[in-house]
This record gives sequence, C-alpha cells and structure tokens, in this order.
Amino acid sequence: MFVSIASGKGGTGKTTLALLLAAAHKQITLIDCDVEEPNCHLFLKPTWEGEGKEVAVMVPRIDADRCNGCGACADLCLFNAIAVAGDKALVFDELCHSCGGCLLACRQGAIAEDRKPVGVITSGISTTIPGLRLVSGALNVGVPSGVPLIKAIKQKAMSLGGDVIFDCPPGTSCSMVNAVRDSDFCILVTEPTPFGRHDLELAMNIAGLLRIPTGVVINKSDGAGDESVEELCRDRRIPVLAKIPHSLSFARQYAAGIISDEFRAVAAGIWRQLRQERSAEA
Repeated sequence: MFVSIASGKGGTGKTTLALLLAAAHKQITLIDCDVEEPNCHLFLKPTWEGEGKEVAVMVPRIDADRCNGCGACADLCLFNAIAVAGDKALVFDELCHSCGGCLLACRQGAIAEDRKPVGVITSGISTTIPGLRLVSGALNVGVPSGVPLIKAIKQKAMSLGGDVIFDCPPGTSCSMVNAVRDSDFCILVTEPTPFGRHDLELAMNIAGLLRIPTGVVINKSDGAGDESVEELCRDRRIPVLAKIPHSLSFARQYAAGIISDEFRAVAAGIWRQLRQERSAEA
C-alpha cells in the first residue's frame, strides 16, 4: 500500500503523522518527498547506505554556429525556456521542463542536451525504529523545481516493494501533486483554524482530481475549531480518521523523539481504517 501524507499548508504535522504511522508499522519504507527541506532523518537517525545517488535532468544546449535564429524551438516551448535574440536562440534552463521537444523542432541540428544535476537521493536504515527504511531527497541549492527529484524518489520506492509512506511537500503546487499522484490512499493533515480549513479544502480538490481515496487527520485538536473542519469533511464525504490533541506533553515527547503508547494507539487505529478501506476496494 502506498500512503501519501499531505496538506494544503506547512506546519500542520505531516512529518509528525508520517513518523507516527511508520513507528506503528515498523516494517515499512518512509519516503521524504519534501526535497526542499527534508527532516525525517533528524528523528530516524539512519545509517546511510553510501553517499547517495545523484539525480540529473537534460537541458538543451545551443550550437551557435548552426543556429540560424528561426525560432522554431522557442515557438514550441510552452514554458518560455528558449528565446530568440537577434539571430540566435538563448536557453533559460531554470524554466526548462526537459521534454526534449526543442530537439525535434530544430531543423538545423543546432540543439544538443547537457546533463544538469538537480539533487541527491540517499537511503538508509533507521537506528531509532528498527526495520524502518528511509529514502530521502535533497534538492540542490538554486534548483527551482523539486518535481524531477520527487519523480526519481518515487521510482525508487516502486522498486522496493512493501508498504510505503510518502511524506509530501506542503501546499498544492506541482511538487505536492507529483508526490501524491498514484497513491493508494492520501491522508490530509490539517489544524482546526480558518487557515487550516481553507488550505485543507484546496488539498481535497487536488486529491479529488487525482481520484485518490482520502481521509483527514486533525492535528492540534482542541475541540473549539474542530467542528468547522468536520463539517467540511461531512460535506465532501471524507472520513476523519483521527484527532491528535493539542498537547504540551506530546510536543515535548515529539521534540525528544519519543512516541508514547497513547499515540502509537492513534497510529494503529489509522492503519486499521486504511486496511479496511483497502479491503473494501478489493
């Protein structure tokens, strides 16, 4: 089962929930897809296997001697990654999506491709939760999009087999969409505030468009703002899987890397519901 943990905004507790679910399962792979700020390793303290695998994308390179400035490549590019100035084409590789279309459009044979590193994938076994494998991606500084790295991480996850948790990036941008895509189930983590409810609705829209079964976990639950979130879930027919209380003791335990039996039970309850959902689909 591939389970993605996502939300519409940052700071709701995606990583917290991902770690709780991983600790309750143990024999599982946790994928840290928040490649701009990966932090699961801070809690899991893995023994890394090797130095990591570099991930690269292909970007166009213009042969100025062959280019006649016809503009066919620029006309084809939907992302404005190529422009013609005078009689020569210029490449803005930060905008390039590595589709390779410009090579096909160029009739002068003036375009080749160069390899551009975008990040590194590392994997290892946790020393705090025995049997748990962590795969983490770290985007290179200055690279504008984490999507290619997220896709590479997910390809690695597909090859590992077994149950997998994806700790997704925050928001509802391309990075989140690609991290959530192809999941068997998506858990949306929210907090009972107006901002939390608003951004939860955006995330629900994404999961709906991708046709992924979805549930909600209310983090920092204090009872006062829960009703607004629960009303939204009822309207969308999306189950509330669990509530994690707004608790100082839990915050202290989490900061110390400790998971009490109480919160292991919460995570175990979520797993039961996911398996029931899976059995019902089958």
